[in-house]
Amino acid sequence: MNRKARVEITYCSACRFVLRATWLAQELLMTFDTDLGEVSLVPSTGGIFEVRLDGELIWSKKVQGRFPDSKELKQLVRDRAAPTRDLGHSDR
Repeated sequence: MNRKARVEITYCSACRFVLRATWLAQELLMTFDTDLGEVSLVPSTGGIFEVRLDGELIWSKKVQGRFPDSKELKQLVRDRAAPTRDLGHSDR
């Protein structure tokens, strides 16, 4: 059995980033229904918003200076976890 990719979204609960984290988790689960084995939400503090794929940091609000939009996060996950997947309008 092939191991499926694991996404971890760490968010600042004090900043109320939970809604954005859950929305992005839902977007990833709907798009990569058979390619992801898990999407995990990890509450934290300090203004953090980070996304890791199999332990590799693929998005950091601190580094990029903003939150990811759905399209770019899907492309980042696709490029690493399911490179042959067509994202339809998100690829345009």
